[in-house]
Amino acid sequence: MRPDVEAMKADIEQSVALLRRRLDWDVANRKLDELNARVEDPTLWDRPDEAQAVSRERSKLEAQINTVKGMERDLEDGIMLADMADEEGDEATLEEARAQLKAIKDRAARAELEALLSGEADGNDAYLEVNSGAGGTESCDWAGMLLRMYSRWARAHGYEVEIEASEDGDQAGIKSATILVSGPNAYGWLKSESGVHRLVRISPYDAAAKRHTSFASVGVSPVVDDTIEIDINPADVRTDTYRASGSGGQHINKTDSAVRLTHIPTNTVVACQAGRSQHQNREQAWKMLRGRLYELELQKREAAAQALADAKTDIGWGHQIRSYVLQPYQMVKDLRTEVETSDTQGVLDGDLDAFMGAALAARVGETRGSTVD
Repeated sequence: MRPDVEAMKADIEQSVALLRRRLDWDVANRKLDELNARVEDPTLWDRPDEAQAVSRERSKLEAQINTVKGMERDLEDGIMLADMADEEGDEATLEEARAQLKAIKDRAARAELEALLSGEADGNDAYLEVNSGAGGTESCDWAGMLLRMYSRWARAHGYEVEIEASEDGDQAGIKSATILVSGPNAYGWLKSESGVHRLVRISPYDAAAKRHTSFASVGVSPVVDDTIEIDINPADVRTDTYRASGSGGQHINKTDSAVRLTHIPTNTVVACQAGRSQHQNREQAWKMLRGRLYELELQKREAAAQALADAKTDIGWGHQIRSYVLQPYQMVKDLRTEVETSDTQGVLDGDLDAFMGAALAARVGETRGSTVD
């Protein structure tokens, strides 16, 4: 077996072994058998809430087990193909085998990180909000770039993206926007992106071609389903309606269909304009508010409420989590994990896995490489 193939095989086997240990393999398979038996019990469906909870738990565990089995099966096939190609001196087939093993290795690395998503809301959909900082057109343009970056990341990973609210900048970009990212573990992956993001570049809006620094903030909260109870006193919430702005077809700007909710005790504000009626937007806005308040509670549990407040109230120097430098050199660096890369265009096009993975691993006390190849 070629040394590079042997090395990839060893890396994949190590990842699979780690996944088995994290799942507690024998226990996980027994648990899946128990959940299958419960789902097949017709009396369970007399209790819809319990049935849904059991079904979700079963689906998640089954997916984790099938991921490991699939990697083991694909590894065996890839090694067999590599061995046959090596014996026959077929370099083209050997390259094909290498590509298969590389793909398995990448899947294994992502599965390792997904195994760390054990928070009670990590598997939920997520709301991601981008707000421009001080700086007018520059910051609005930067906020628009961030919205594009996260939308591209989400779609590249099979997530659905829906714009819930958006306020355009006066000349370019956006003042603020909220998107709904739907899919498995959306919140778990995105939650570490909350904070202030700093851009340094030659301004396309400056005739003197001077270097500018811009800031924008990102906030992430989970979509809270019916299994998580969040009590909100309606008397604590102010409701405002207004005409939606931005693109949206004939319905936009015709009626006061957009809804803004303000939770007065926490000064938490959410807005929705995606629906065609005020009723639809009000319902969605309440879901967004529940998610935001739940996220605040999670942050308190992690003793990070003050950092969250700082990130929301001061979008500027000293509060950024990541710097994106396009001039005088090319570098994106996460200031929490020290992960960095010179592939700035790749990052702005949505290649964020290395940053998210490092932040996730650091959150649970593990270490990962600090440089992206």
